[in-house]
Amino acid sequence: MPYRINPLHMAVGLALSAAALTVHAQYRDEARPDSITKQSEKILLGSEYTGKPESTPRDAKGKPVLNGYWKLLHEANKPDGNLAKDLPNFQLPYTAAGKATLAANFKVIDPEARCIITGLPRALTGVLPFEIQHNGVRFATFHQLGWHRLAWLDGRKPVNDPDPRYSGNGIGHWEGDTLVIRSHAFKDSNDGRVWADDNANPISSEAVLVERWTRPDRHHLHLELTLTDPKYYSQPIRYARRFALAPAGETLKEVSCEWNTYWITTQLEPGPGKIGADGNRYFGPDKQIVPDWPLGNVEDQGRATGYWLYRKNKPKPSDLPPKPEAK
Repeated sequence: MPYRINPLHMAVGLALSAAALTVHAQYRDEARPDSITKQSEKILLGSEYTGKPESTPRDAKGKPVLNGYWKLLHEANKPDGNLAKDLPNFQLPYTAAGKATLAANFKVIDPEARCIITGLPRALTGVLPFEIQHNGVRFATFHQLGWHRLAWLDGRKPVNDPDPRYSGNGIGHWEGDTLVIRSHAFKDSNDGRVWADDNANPISSEAVLVERWTRPDRHHLHLELTLTDPKYYSQPIRYARRFALAPAGETLKEVSCEWNTYWITTQLEPGPGKIGADGNRYFGPDKQIVPDWPLGNVEDQGRATGYWLYRKNKPKPSDLPPKPEAK
């Protein structure tokens, strides 16, 4: 006999869930202690190396080895997660189609909050650390929410009609000491499942992304991006940032991105959230440049539901209210 849901039980369950969310909100709307923010920045962001300079590690062929666990060197007064970081007034050169798709993106829940694959260039423009591993045949970047991307380095030619991917189809080659990766055949933002950055900017199936990676010394990594997307932008977009090698012993953490469908669709506002005049959407109402760490609930640090991204003033299903003070 098939199992049937008792309507009364369902109604009671939903009522209890709503009450729990209300209780959580009373605590989550309070500002987090500044110590939590500073600790999160220390864990997630890089800092300038001040020790004795060390030369760039190289492989048997004399090429720079880019392997390592890398943290962003945040630029003051520059928005992270925004492709327009280096443009005047942080404004991208949209086409009419680009403006229309951007507007459409503001009406859907952030794909990353829904635990859909974070593609390129978005994964390379955010604030979270990432890891690089390459062996002369393939280049790989591994990202905090469990995503990865791969590019071939074996001299093959691009496929004429590859399957679209969130990270595109990448092929790399060396130009002196610079690793150049060209990717094409991306997923298109017109399906509501992929953004080019945290600010909901679109990317199309016509886009071509060129990455230029350099490692000037052991402790620093540079990236220059050029996104050419004639469908959504009237001219190429150039973007650059720097990373620092994480201290010895630090590695990429295990994190499972879990989409709590009911909570996301009923509690999280669509779009990227409020974007300030400085081009940054931040990670909460107090202008944090990084999310709180750990990303998931404290008792099970391997879990991260997509809502941690920028709505820390909203309650989380896994959060429990603080224990009442002893009287």
